[in-house]
Amino acid sequence: MNELEGLLEPAGLDVGVRERLARYGLFVLETGRRVNLTGARSGAEIAAHLLDSLTVISHVAEPYVDVGSGAGFPAVPVAIATGVDVTMIEATAKKARFLESALQMLGIRGRVVAERVEIAAHRPDLRERFASGTARALGSAPTVAELVLPLIAVGGVAVLQRGAISADERRALDDAALVLGGAVERELVLNGDRRLLIVRKVQTTPLRFPRRSGVPARRPLCVIPEKRSP
Repeated sequence: MNELEGLLEPAGLDVGVRERLARYGLFVLETGRRVNLTGARSGAEIAAHLLDSLTVISHVAEPYVDVGSGAGFPAVPVAIATGVDVTMIEATAKKARFLESALQMLGIRGRVVAERVEIAAHRPDLRERFASGTARALGSAPTVAELVLPLIAVGGVAVLQRGAISADERRALDDAALVLGGAVERELVLNGDRRLLIVRKVQTTPLRFPRRSGVPARRPLCVIPEKRSP
């Protein structure tokens, strides 16, 4: 058992799952020495990312999409642990190539879409095609909702992994979800300030969303701009 497997052992994972997660985690660390994939630089940091990724599993259904996949958290650990077919949308070419390699190395069913999600979410083969979607570290909650909900079929869920969230951001998410055809169903508080926001898709997202590249991040829906001092 290597160090990373040992760090994952207390989670009580199936041995085969633990071994594959550790293999993936080591691949992230090794590749990260050459390519900027993630800020994690140690086995302990990678183990934390892996375990945090697994918190979404009970909310994931197939077909499943992950937006802004980066190094593959949470999508790759979810696919390893559940066997779901995964679509990962990642605009940065070097990260998309890494994800392709990870799928092949681990024998994961899935594909990588090397495109900005603002563009990908308007493709007929992707728009409103997924039963569930995840996103991690993509910006404010309203921004993430705008990027994920257009991909989710009516009745499906967007699972947003967040840290602490202010009352203003939470209210903005509630309002943005309604604009996008969704409704915040639950907020689950995990360890520390980590939480999951479960947004149910209740009706079709208007075709104008997501807005053009960069706009959801620069001008999040339903967020009141701060007034500048004179």
